[in-house]
Amino acid sequence: MSGRKSILCPNCRKLISLDEPACPYCGLVRPGLHNTAGNIRKIFLGSNPVMTIIYINIALYIFSLLLDPQGIFGQGVFGLLAPSVQSLFLLGASGTYSVIGEHRYWTLISASFLHGGILHILFNMMAFYQLGPFILREFGFHRFINLYIIAGACGFAVSVLFGTQFTLGASASICGLIGAILYYGKSRGDSYGEAIYKQAIGWVIGLVIFGLIFRGIDNWAHGGGLLSGMLLAFLMGYNDSKQESAWCKILAYTCILLTAAVLIWSVANALLSFGNLPI
Repeated sequence: MSGRKSILCPNCRKLISLDEPACPYCGLVRPGLHNTAGNIRKIFLGSNPVMTIIYINIALYIFSLLLDPQGIFGQGVFGLLAPSVQSLFLLGASGTYSVIGEHRYWTLISASFLHGGILHILFNMMAFYQLGPFILREFGFHRFINLYIIAGACGFAVSVLFGTQFTLGASASICGLIGAILYYGKSRGDSYGEAIYKQAIGWVIGLVIFGLIFRGIDNWAHGGGLLSGMLLAFLMGYNDSKQESAWCKILAYTCILLTAAVLIWSVANALLSFGNLPI
């Protein structure tokens, strides 16, 4: 291998040449491409993607407060530490006003990382902290990313189709994870799968009750995220049923790059445009 750059195979961790068409030890196709993809993962998500996504949500929440400090002190418990409507709109809140009225289609992605108050982000991040590691373990990194990003976008797309004017929050993505867990438990079977399925059903019942009791809950986004999570889990599978496919990995890194671009654009757009919109 002299004169050629060597890498550790991303699959078997044996030393191989970067330009090998396939790993001579484990047969992984295009290991150099997998290595590059792994570097992209480390740049954007570090070693713990669940915590990285939580940090991104927290950072954008704090930024939304700082962008318009006058919106910090709202009315009532649910209005405590609530970003203003203008700052949330500029940072990428979704809904018919943004998507249909202003043609801000990218908000279908950015809305999953924004929250309307301290309790909103607290409840969502606690739920994600519980569910995320299970999805990451049972579905793998790439399917985990696809579930979080795509299910969230699909949830908000459903919400827009049914006329929700203003919507945001990680709950659409979280419902996508719950949908994937429902499929996992039902598909796996046995006592373990049945226990997981019953636990996920409990989450769904809780979401329905919560959505009926409290005003302002985007049930359309929840339902859209839940169904799309089940569909994605069916299409992609999970670790016990099959390995992550090449298209699944490509889709995941596309989601990462697209989401990074959208969030960077949303922050830059908010800084440049704040105060110029009559919202």
